[in-house]
Amino acid sequence: MRFWCRCLDVVIAGFGLVLLFPLLVLLFVVGYFDTGSPIFRQVRVGLNQDPFVLIKFRTMRMGTAAVATHEVDANAVTGFGRLLRKTKLDELPQLWNVLKGEMSLVGPRPCLPVQDELIRERAARGVFGARPGITGLAQLKGIDMSEPALLARTDEQMLRTLTLPRYVMIIVLTALGKGIGDRVVERK
Repeated sequence: MRFWCRCLDVVIAGFGLVLLFPLLVLLFVVGYFDTGSPIFRQVRVGLNQDPFVLIKFRTMRMGTAAVATHEVDANAVTGFGRLLRKTKLDELPQLWNVLKGEMSLVGPRPCLPVQDELIRERAARGVFGARPGITGLAQLKGIDMSEPALLARTDEQMLRTLTLPRYVMIIVLTALGKGIGDRVVERK
């Protein structure tokens, strides 16, 4: 099963990067005018708890604290960033992470090295035995990193029951706009 999912990852990520290249360039240019630095790089926890550098389109102002999304003030997100988040276009550069083998299309969302509680919960459930994903069951259910125990249980459930048809279904549902992604909390 893992072999076929990896094959699917490589094919979709490769074709995606080629076919979406004009869109990626457009988003890069607009992002440059929006923030001055359209690509966001951040160290995340990957397969076997090895660190890797995740890349995304920047959705927040430069200088925003490097913390989990639910801990960031909503005012840090730019207008263009809100559009990218709503449409999930900010995730497209992660196709490169998938092609490199650091990520999968479907898997547990990669956490930050400082998210100790989530790391403990995931380690206890064997979640780090899988590549992190761009999307997963937790994202479809609207569970984000602000609920570490629930997120880790959901990741474990997804990995335990993942078949190739379910893998494809999660990709399709994500592409159709199901799920809400990481929440930025409105602060008053």
